[in-house]
Amino acid sequence: MKQTCGFTLIEMAIVLVIITILIGGLAMPLSAQIQARRIAETNKTLDEAKEAIIGYAMTHNTAGATPRPYLPCPNQNGDGTEGPRDAGRCLNPVGYLPWVTLGTAAQDAWGNRLLYAVTEEFSHSATGFLNTDSGDLQICNASANTGAADCTPGNVAANVPVVLVSYGPDGWGARNVNGNKLANPASNNERENANTVIVDKEFVSRQPSRANDAAGEFDDLVKWISADQLRGRICPTGGCP
Repeated sequence: MKQTCGFTLIEMAIVLVIITILIGGLAMPLSAQIQARRIAETNKTLDEAKEAIIGYAMTHNTAGATPRPYLPCPNQNGDGTEGPRDAGRCLNPVGYLPWVTLGTAAQDAWGNRLLYAVTEEFSHSATGFLNTDSGDLQICNASANTGAADCTPGNVAANVPVVLVSYGPDGWGARNVNGNKLANPASNNERENANTVIVDKEFVSRQPSRANDAAGEFDDLVKWISADQLRGRICPTGGCP
């Protein structure tokens, strides 16, 4: 009697297990690559937003004999245009990047709006900003209290006029492109960036880490523009009047 050759059920099961392990091993690096690409895309979007804000100041000046540049107001209603003013002053110093006004991307790589905060003196369309003006926003490497200033020691950057925030891969504290508010972050470091009232005018910028954030992982991406950077780009020869 002639015997037919073939795989036994045990052999097939072993092959399936090996294939599953190989696929699982490939999936992890692929996932990490996708996340790294999204982070790079968002950092590029933030950098482009910075350039657009500087470009806005180059083309928007106060009226009168001594024109002075000023910055846009944060978006409030989700339509992408800059927010309202009262006698030149932004009604809200923090909100979302006015992407329509600036002609930039509307969201980060995870489909969430970018937060934009600005110091009043730099966004006042009736007075503009001067050589002597400095920002009032602080960038910290950690925060334990979202309602009180606790940025020292360890300031990353002090007295900056413009801050931009992406809430990163987890999106905690963000508002997505559909207008839905995502879950609030658990850690104080991420809660500081999601604090749209900015009582203490502080933001946190640090390396992504779970070990240093007991209440949750920190993965926000934060960029800012200093007063010197603004003046150096907008009024390079003699400073802003």
